[in-house]
Amino acid sequence: MKTEILGLRTTIYKVNDLKAASEWYAKAFLTQPSFDEPFYVGFTIAGYELGLLPDDMPAEKKSGNVLSYWGVDDIDQEFKRFLSLGAKESTPPTNVGGDIIVAEVIDPWGNLIGLIYNPDFKLD
Repeated sequence: MKTEILGLRTTIYKVNDLKAASEWYAKAFLTQPSFDEPFYVGFTIAGYELGLLPDDMPAEKKSGNVLSYWGVDDIDQEFKRFLSLGAKESTPPTNVGGDIIVAEVIDPWGNLIGLIYNPDFKLD
């Protein structure tokens, strides 16, 4: 069955301090923004867009209903690195079947960031 959906393109995190968040995400994802404007900051991460949007909603009111997982080769190392940058632990690295391990952290603006080690994942 053919789908018209082309796949994930962008994950957006909403932040109340775009400048500080841009600096934090540059350190966390080890890259500089590819688009940097007062209304949006975008990073290109392995062919995908990580976007930051200004939003004044307090962190404690944010929902964890949507979670994007960013692929990593060493989940324990990356989980610890995110925590060292000021993220808070949500879910420590956990095996969810086979060789797949997931973890979640919360950025300083209350956004949930997923990390995944999945040696079987291949892009089409």
